[in-house]
Amino acid sequence: MTDAPLRTAFLNLPERRMLTASDGVPIDTVLLRGAPGRTAAVVVANGFTGTWRSPDTRMIAQRLLAAGDVLLFDFRGHYGSGGLSTVGNEEVRDLEAAVAHLRGLGYTDIATVGFSMGAAVVVRHAGLHGGVGAAVSVSGPSRWYYRGSRRMRLLHFGVERTAGRFFLRAARRVRVTDRHWDPVPPDPTEMAAHVAPAPLLVVHGDADAYFPLEHARRLHEAADGGGELWIERGMGHAERAMTSERAQRVADWIAANRVPAPAPRVHG
Repeated sequence: MTDAPLRTAFLNLPERRMLTASDGVPIDTVLLRGAPGRTAAVVVANGFTGTWRSPDTRMIAQRLLAAGDVLLFDFRGHYGSGGLSTVGNEEVRDLEAAVAHLRGLGYTDIATVGFSMGAAVVVRHAGLHGGVGAAVSVSGPSRWYYRGSRRMRLLHFGVERTAGRFFLRAARRVRVTDRHWDPVPPDPTEMAAHVAPAPLLVVHGDADAYFPLEHARRLHEAADGGGELWIERGMGHAERAMTSERAQRVADWIAANRVPAPAPRVHG
């Protein structure tokens, strides 16, 4: 299941392990521990092309330590993880591997925080697998194949064209599949209705250049009162738009609102 821990010069000498998703893809993870003996943990799911190595993610992790030990990981096809990115479809397996790993270490109170693509994965995971006490979607889409912004049209070019995939591999260390989704999974709005009993916090900036505010509002409405919606003035998109103060408020919300995690849902 895991390799021996590797020490890195990252924050408080975290533990680095390679996990295995349910379809055999290796997932590169880093666990940051706070005070000894804690049973609460937070899993951070980056956006597309994101990595646990980035300064933005490291800052966010430092703040989230107030809510529990923090597990960071790279999605499939990203940096040290294996496989190919499916841009939000099979990535739910990666998040479930991370959450299951924490349960195996004895954590009983687990929350998930996702950004952009990772936000969609967090909502899908909570709705499909359950077993988390809170879920946070930051800068997430409410539906698939959105092309209403220039940034999203460029992103679709990058993942759908051979030249775009070559650029992502060479310049961003991200390897993207050339296969289309078949079948297309339920979109985040549909899955948001199934996140309960865990509360869902939806965080979105009014200066987001990828997804307009309608996405955040749709997610929040679909949760049917089971969470909160924060519209952040002047905030852009995903990890780069997270200030230290915003990350701290997310940590405080998790600590104050998470519920006892129900048993994971079993899928045949």
